[in-house]
Amino acid sequence: MIGVNAVRILVTNDDGIFAPGIHALAQGLHRALSPDHELVVVAPLVDHSGAGAAVGPVYERESIPFEPVDIPGLTGVPAFGIDGPPALAVMVACIEGFGERPDVVVSGVNHGANTGRSALHSGTVGAALTASQFGLRGLAVSIAWSADPVPWETPVSLAARLVPTLSMSEPGTVLNLNVPAVGLGELRGVRRGGLARSGLIRSARSAAPAPSPSDTGGDHAVRLILRGARGSDRSSERRELDPASDAGLLDAGWASLTALVGVREDHSAEAGQLVDSALAILDRDATTPD
Repeated sequence: MIGVNAVRILVTNDDGIFAPGIHALAQGLHRALSPDHELVVVAPLVDHSGAGAAVGPVYERESIPFEPVDIPGLTGVPAFGIDGPPALAVMVACIEGFGERPDVVVSGVNHGANTGRSALHSGTVGAALTASQFGLRGLAVSIAWSADPVPWETPVSLAARLVPTLSMSEPGTVLNLNVPAVGLGELRGVRRGGLARSGLIRSARSAAPAPSPSDTGGDHAVRLILRGARGSDRSSERRELDPASDAGLLDAGWASLTALVGVREDHSAEAGQLVDSALAILDRDATTPD
């Protein structure tokens, strides 16, 4: 039986509810935290990687289809796949679309790191940031890309140990956990990582001569150069990394933990002066005859 002070945890992700990462996360949290915590799983029916905090065209919909999903090893834990991105799953859960409002949102485990600039575009991180907009605590969990078998137990173990502390933090707190693709015994430890200035996309190259304005035919594409991709210059990539950044720590075999904030008003004096100047111009233009 769930106690009256039990923490209700929403588990979501952006890889989709059938992805192995969310199954490992939900199963691990259930084993580690029951019966003092209550779990519900709500995630996209299909992959929404790179969706950020997008919710889709909700203003054109009167309802959001969903379907119950059976996740192995989670008997008694409700799980639902929705027709929408992860931020929408969090939003609907926060307004009690899937039972009582959760206290904590744990998003992941994403297969692929979400460090540096990539955090802005990550659906995994976007779900956690959406939780913060509703006054909830959020944890985004990602593991560096690797071939099978992926050591899911490493990020899951760290996430399970973080949830009790996170649940007692200030409302709106968001943590971003990135873990190297190594077993627990090979992990060097966990350190605080600053956001790297780099992201997954290192550069881009045109795959064909730039088209002229009158050229409407043919195939045109921009080839993306991804950090860590096959054939990439690993030595050059490492030199670009700040060792104290989330990406630098991950590359050195450490798990990285970063506190994030989402969209919020800028209360700085500089921003206030800019807005005041802009308002003065707009007011003057609005009262100036044509």
